[in-house]
Amino acid sequence: MIQIENHLGTIEISQDYFAYLVGNAASSCYGVAGMVKSGARQGIRSLISRRTYADDGVRVRSQGDKLIIDLHICVIFGVNISAIAKSIVNKVRYTVEQATGLEVKKVNVFVDGMKTE
Repeated sequence: MIQIENHLGTIEISQDYFAYLVGNAASSCYGVAGMVKSGARQGIRSLISRRTYADDGVRVRSQGDKLIIDLHICVIFGVNISAIAKSIVNKVRYTVEQATGLEVKKVNVFVDGMKTE
């Protein structure tokens, strides 16, 4: 749970909302074939339900009043990975900062796989 305090009171935003927001922003970038499940929680959840979720491959944590976002992605073969990573970082940072007003300290992009079309 992320908490923001201002002169009007306290705002609480769930980790699931952030993961959904970030997952959709990253998945829509050119060259991203999909998100890769990361961590035991997402692995167990996928075994039980056999579905894909928007927050697969996303981990959001806070450090002070800033956010750190980890993304695990699969890219399409033949595209420039550096360009994809820069595009994802910019889009995710912009989307989160515009939707929540919180500052993103860092976006880490991990390329865990590659798919051919």
